[in-house]
Amino acid sequence: MHIFHRMGHLLGGTLLVAGTSIGVGMLALPVATAEGGFFPSIVVYLACWLFMLATGLLILEACLWMPDGANLITLATRLLGKGGQAFCWVVYLFLFTCLMIAHTAAGGSIVSQISGQTIPLWLGSLIYIAIFSPAVYLGTLWVDRLNLGLMTGVILTYFLFIFFAAGHVNTSLLTNMNWSKAWIALPIVFTAFGYQSLIPTLLSYLKRDVKKVRFTIICGTAIPFVIYVIWEFLILGILPLEGTNGLLDALQKGKNAVEPLGQFLNIPAVNKVGQAFAFFTMTTSMYGLSIAFMDFLSDGFKLKKRATKILPYSIVFILPLIITWIDPEIFLHALNYAGGIGVALLLGAMPILMVWAGRYYKKHSLAHEQIPGGKITLCILMAFVLFELYIQLT
Repeated sequence: MHIFHRMGHLLGGTLLVAGTSIGVGMLALPVATAEGGFFPSIVVYLACWLFMLATGLLILEACLWMPDGANLITLATRLLGKGGQAFCWVVYLFLFTCLMIAHTAAGGSIVSQISGQTIPLWLGSLIYIAIFSPAVYLGTLWVDRLNLGLMTGVILTYFLFIFFAAGHVNTSLLTNMNWSKAWIALPIVFTAFGYQSLIPTLLSYLKRDVKKVRFTIICGTAIPFVIYVIWEFLILGILPLEGTNGLLDALQKGKNAVEPLGQFLNIPAVNKVGQAFAFFTMTTSMYGLSIAFMDFLSDGFKLKKRATKILPYSIVFILPLIITWIDPEIFLHALNYAGGIGVALLLGAMPILMVWAGRYYKKHSLAHEQIPGGKITLCILMAFVLFELYIQLT
């Protein structure tokens, strides 16, 4: 029973990392990468996966220098000073508010679609948040338990979707290649591999067992990469680039990939499975992001474990809900800003700067070094961040 309990935590941690990544960003990936084509998109996926894996391990290294329970705001303060603390606060709030807006908008859309459009988007978003947010208020253990069930739903609906959709793939659609357009999707692909803010919570949950946390990071990020490649193959192999239900039309209207797919194939089973898959992936991601956001705010506001969670809960859920009501079609815009600026700065540049400061200025021990290469590796990673920011801002 003890071994089973330990393996359960390891499996739960791995699925929490995977579930945080496999979320609302996945629904937008085929739409965002469509102009680039299948093979260029896979190269972009691979580059982003390796980069985000590396920065996740850097955050793990920084966390090991700090006491248990220290979140990103504490890391930034102790390693980068007051300027780093202020920068972390601003970028974190911007990024996670954008991500929660995207999840809330997508959740409302899915609820509306399931109801046959009888429920308006604003009410769909309210229903979605009202049903699924209480588990985050109750804590990580509740989220872990629910996430296991949701990830089971992700896996089942994913394979059902492959079963129903694989026969409709037209391989000639996969030969389109435009490398210059492929890199334009980099901001949203960044978002689809975002999980790093979960690491301080995960480290505490796994009792600071470095080998276990490292395992969950590597395996938990490899799962999304494989799933994304197959997902990209199916969507780009079925939906045409142009036309009424084409991917470019979905891009212009700010839609995810599921809705035009159901309309194009006009097969009820594919449409229902696609909606279920979108729901499960979005909710697993929402749980990982929101529990990390709650922990960040609790750490930043210096709230005790038993103190009220009303303030962080309101920032995490109620503020994005209000913004979604103001602009129900904000889905792709929120993801683009989140990935292009927020993820690049907070989950890309910040871990690099923190580890650089910790290793070479604060002189913390290298016993916990997670990736080899020293300053050269850190410079290469920072160059990739600057490249992504250049794409976003030009």
